[in-house]
Amino acid sequence: MSESEGVHTGELERRYQRLLWAYPSAYRRDRSAELVGTYLDLASEGRRRPSLADAADLVGGGLRERLRAAGTAGLLSGVRLAAVLAFPTATALAAGWSVLESHPPDPVFQLRTFGPFASIGVVAWAVWLVAAVTHALAPARHARSLIGLAVLLTALVVPAAALTGAPRPPLSVLVPQLALGLLALTLPDRLPLWVRLAPAAVAALAAVLAVRRLAPEDGYVSYHSFALGSLGAVGGALLIVALALALALALRRDTRGAWALLVLLTPAGLLSVRELAEQFVGRNPYWAALASIAAAVTLLGPALVLFALAARRGRHLPQRAGGCCPTCGASR
Repeated sequence: MSESEGVHTGELERRYQRLLWAYPSAYRRDRSAELVGTYLDLASEGRRRPSLADAADLVGGGLRERLRAAGTAGLLSGVRLAAVLAFPTATALAAGWSVLESHPPDPVFQLRTFGPFASIGVVAWAVWLVAAVTHALAPARHARSLIGLAVLLTALVVPAAALTGAPRPPLSVLVPQLALGLLALTLPDRLPLWVRLAPAAVAALAAVLAVRRLAPEDGYVSYHSFALGSLGAVGGALLIVALALALALALRRDTRGAWALLVLLTPAGLLSVRELAEQFVGRNPYWAALASIAAAVTLLGPALVLFALAARRGRHLPQRAGGCCPTCGASR
């Protein structure tokens, strides 16, 4: 090994070591050398920085270990189950928006377009669909890398549109897509074939339904008119499926479904912001009401998860010696 290669390897090793701070201290003490050695062996020659996939894998692994150390492994399983439901939902929405993108406004309307497409959002939707196909055909790590890219591009739509002057999808479309995508990043490595095929199959079905919906329209169909009612229906369907799964698993004393349902409350709520706002301010809610409901939904979901974690840990706290009679529960 040359001197420059040794410098690069030492620099890469230090950066991997910094990422290991995501893990609990006891885990780092026992396995840090093994973990870093494995990633160094797999790294390409001359690399100075961990790849995005490696960084995400290490940080995700650290968070999982911290959850296990805190006695909340059930939440981790629930998040993974929620990811299995969130990813097909995201790809179905991306397929519907892609069909809409292929119907730009007629020049007679004198509205801006993004080349032959309705908006700059088509770039993000295309990556979502590629991720769905990759999930069916390739190892999970490749699909997660593409999901990460899709999430990044979805987040960059707003600044990119501001810089280029191109039209973009509304925030009511982009924000729930981001929430679903962040969940989808936690997809498990090993899934049955039919589960791996589900995102692509659901996307294909959504595209067919979108084509049928747009076919009879005369003139331009905007994101706002196309999304009206569609987002709420998708959010409601996601909650119904999650609730049915939670009940089915509860019959087997499996808490994964309940955790998944709690985790999915936020993306489902973001999909249903307009319907929720209409319950408070009536039809055609103004922007401030929509923003307030979206913020409340974003905070409420994690708050409920934290409350459930606290309640679960409280139920399993050991009783102090001499505190209560173990037979009748009376104070001594």
